[in-house]
Amino acid sequence: MTAYAIAHIGPGEVNEEVLTYMDRIQSTFAPFGGRFLVHFAQHEVLEGEWHGSPVLVSFPSLEAGRAWYESAAYQEILPLRTRHLAGDIILVDGVPEGYDAGATADGLRKAR
Repeated sequence: MTAYAIAHIGPGEVNEEVLTYMDRIQSTFAPFGGRFLVHFAQHEVLEGEWHGSPVLVSFPSLEAGRAWYESAAYQEILPLRTRHLAGDIILVDGVPEGYDAGATADGLRKAR
């Protein structure tokens, strides 16, 4: 099942180290089937507060996403960003085709 790495990056200083990180990150995805879906895109805050930029990357599975994050190639470049831009990053499973939120609500009701 498709999994997603979701990041809330920054705000902070976009300097040459951050730009080098950006130059190199995409190549770290290839061995794990990852690809950008959203990357520092224009966004609109509808609820709450959001300071910084959204990033969304898809992977074929949670295992592939975890392997990417733990890979030597990614860990090598990670400090180029974290020294200048803080981030909150999660890895989450997607939902299957035909997913029904009502069925999930029913299951949660029964589990209470």
